[in-house]
Amino acid sequence: MSKLNQTSAAVIDVLMTKDGSHTLMSRQFDDSYHAHNGAMSESQHVYIDAGYRALASLVEQVCILELGFGTGMNAALTLQAALKEGDLISKPIRYTSVEAYPVPFEVIAQLNYVQQWGEELQSLYLRMHQAPWNCDVEIIPGFVLHKVHGKLADYVSSHAQFNLVYYDGFAPSKQPELWTIDNFQHIWPMLIDEAMLVSYCANGQFKRNLKAAGFRVKPYPGALGRREMTRAWKGNLSIDAS
Repeated sequence: MSKLNQTSAAVIDVLMTKDGSHTLMSRQFDDSYHAHNGAMSESQHVYIDAGYRALASLVEQVCILELGFGTGMNAALTLQAALKEGDLISKPIRYTSVEAYPVPFEVIAQLNYVQQWGEELQSLYLRMHQAPWNCDVEIIPGFVLHKVHGKLADYVSSHAQFNLVYYDGFAPSKQPELWTIDNFQHIWPMLIDEAMLVSYCANGQFKRNLKAAGFRVKPYPGALGRREMTRAWKGNLSIDAS
């Protein structure tokens, strides 16, 4: 277990967003975990529709590396999408999420996500949060979760395995150390030869740093009124980059 201190519930506020789903506000970083226009809607657009769904039809297994487990919304929505499409038996998911500041369960218990999901996903979402850190946990057959308690810069995969990255850190203005070229050079050898990265962020320096690390970068329509988000590739995936 990492010796990093867990985020205190006292420095996190639960806020309602415009689509009726909760987000969290970190007083430590003075930033929210999701868009105020809609937490669940943003995650669905950026990470599921533009990321998971776009990739899943092209590969035999989806192996995800996520920066920032946070509320666990991205993981739960990924599992929900796979269950709806019946992918997990023929197309298993390995989901690795790196989180330096885990959200206390007492805060997670206040979120209203489970009220918008069926009983099966509610139960699986709670199991994700109760899963121990730094080990593989089979949440449901075909979906293995590995939560890493630590910083991205300290995480190293033993081999190139990931074909999808959810890059979901706090904004560059709030946590600039997450958006440097060093991070993308660090991630690069952990990715298989054809992989994709998606992020809500469309910051110009972020995209230049991705390109400098070797990624092909294309803007993609953003969520909830945002003009752009970012999709980037290692290799030559045949996903429409327009």
